[in-house]
Amino acid sequence: MDKRDNILFSDTVDVKDLDKGGKRFDRVSRIDGRSQTHDMSLVLDVNSELYPLEAGDKFKLTLASSLSLGDTPEAAAFGKGEANWRAYVSGEERSLADDYDYVMFGRVYRYDDASGAKVSAFVSFGGLLMCLEGDIRHLQNFVVGDTIYLLMRKV
Repeated sequence: MDKRDNILFSDTVDVKDLDKGGKRFDRVSRIDGRSQTHDMSLVLDVNSELYPLEAGDKFKLTLASSLSLGDTPEAAAFGKGEANWRAYVSGEERSLADDYDYVMFGRVYRYDDASGAKVSAFVSFGGLLMCLEGDIRHLQNFVVGDTIYLLMRKV
């Protein structure tokens, strides 16, 4: 797998607002942002203790189907096959995550294309939620049930 094949979406995001409706959880912040290049709308829950952000901050957001940099695809589920995220955490292999500060693993649970050219992809990262909304061209590779990695770093 070529490094670019596993990248589903990548852009720089401007944080427009933080906890718009009020803070609901002590260690979680809800980010409202807008991507610079693709003009996508992002609502994302992040662990604010691990990765604090403020309105006006900018970060690089990458959504990938795999952390692999090589031609070995990851296993579809934990414990199956040789390559999964545990190999990367232990330092056995270099991965896409090495270039980022904050990484989450989740699953696409909903894809809404009711409004034509504008679509929404919903992903759950163990209860931390994301909604990415915009042009269908940038979200066409999202499939309900697929696993996904979210990677962030401040710019």
